[in-house]
Amino acid sequence: MTDQSEDIQWRRTLWIMFVAQLLSAVGFSVIFPFLPLYVQELGSVWGVNRNWLAGLVFSAQALTMMVASPVWGGLADRFGRKLMVQRSLFGGALVLLAMAYVRSAEELVALRAVQGMITGTISAANALVAASVPRRRIGYAMGVLQVGLTAGIAVGPLLGGILADLWGYRAAFKVTAALLAAAGMLVALGVREVFRPPEEKTRLGLREELWNGWRRVLARPGVSMAYVLRFMTYLGRMMIVPVAPFFIQSLLEEGGQVNTFTGLVFASASLMGALTAISFGRLGDRIGHGRVLVSCALGTGLFYLPQSLVQNAWQLLLLQAACGAALGGTLPALSALLAGYTLPGEEGSVYGLDSSVISGSRALAPLLGAAVAYGFGLRATFLATGLLFIALGLLALWGLPRQAPAERP
Repeated sequence: MTDQSEDIQWRRTLWIMFVAQLLSAVGFSVIFPFLPLYVQELGSVWGVNRNWLAGLVFSAQALTMMVASPVWGGLADRFGRKLMVQRSLFGGALVLLAMAYVRSAEELVALRAVQGMITGTISAANALVAASVPRRRIGYAMGVLQVGLTAGIAVGPLLGGILADLWGYRAAFKVTAALLAAAGMLVALGVREVFRPPEEKTRLGLREELWNGWRRVLARPGVSMAYVLRFMTYLGRMMIVPVAPFFIQSLLEEGGQVNTFTGLVFASASLMGALTAISFGRLGDRIGHGRVLVSCALGTGLFYLPQSLVQNAWQLLLLQAACGAALGGTLPALSALLAGYTLPGEEGSVYGLDSSVISGSRALAPLLGAAVAYGFGLRATFLATGLLFIALGLLALWGLPRQAPAERP
C-alpha cells in the first residue's frame, strides 16, 4: 500500500469501530443502571440478600470474562482481530436476548456469567484499532474509541431508564440484543483487516503460543504497573454501581422516577467523558500519557469525595458529571501507554490481558462496594472511591517509567 492508501485504511477502520463501539456501548449500558432493580423485581428463589445479588449480577460477568479474555486475545494474534470483534458482538446479542426471559435473579446471574465468557467487545476493538493505527497517533485513536464508548454509555443509561419506566425491564434487553447485532453486521461488512500471523507463531502449539505471548508482554517495562493502575481505575469506577440506584432512591422524593434519574446520573458522567477523551488523548500524544493519567486520576478522586455529603440528587448529578470529565482522560491514557510499552503484533495479547485485569477489577468492585455500603452505609462507598483514585494518581506518579515509551511509526 502507498502511504495515502494506508492512511485511508486505518482511518476507515477507526471510524467504523467508533460506530460499532458506540452501538455496543449504548446496548450494554441500556441495561446497566437498573440491573440491581431488575434483581429486586425478579426476586431470589434461594432467599439470597438483595444487596449481595446486586453485586453478583455484575461480578459474575466480570469473573468469567477475566478468565476468558486472555485466551480470546491470544487467539486474536493467531487468527485475526476482526474475528474476535464479531464473536463478541454476535455472541453478546444472543445472550442478552435470553436475559429478557429469565424468571429469577439466579438465572440472570448465570446468564451474566455466560456473557462474560463470550463477549469482551472493548478489548477486541482496542486490539483491532491498535494493530491498524500508526503508533504516533495511538493516543488520538484510543481517544476516538473512548468517545464511542463513553458517548454510548451516556445515551444508554438514560434510554434504558426511560424504557424501564415505560415498558419494563425486559424490553431493554431486547433493544440491547438488536444494537449488538447491528454493530456486528457493521464490522462484518465494513472492516477490512489485512492479517498475517507471524511465521514463528504458526509453528508453535496454541497453548505454547499463548503462554509465550503473555510472558513477553508482562516482561516489558511499564506494562505490569499499567495493569495495576487499570485494575484500580475500574475498581473505583465500578464500586458505586450496585449501590448508586439505592442511594439515588433515598435522595428522591417518594414516587420519583428512580430509573430515569439513575440513567441520567450515569449518562452525565459518560457524556462528559466523551467530550474530554479525544482532547486528553491528543494532549497525551504531545506531553506524555503518564502526565495526563496522574492529573486526571487525582481530579477524579477529588470530585468523588464530596459525593458522600450530598443532600439531594441534583448535587450528585453535577459531581458525577465532573468525575466523568476527569475519567475521560484516565482510560485512553492507560490504553495508549499499553500500546507504547509493547510491540506491533502483540495487540491481542496486550488487550486480552488488559480485559482480564479490567474484568477481575469489575468482579471485585461491586462486591467491595456492597460490603462497604453494608458495613458503613451508602455514603461511605463514595468516600472510599475518592480515596482510591487519589491513591491511583500518586502510584502512577511514582511507579510508571520516567522515560516515555519510544515512539514507533
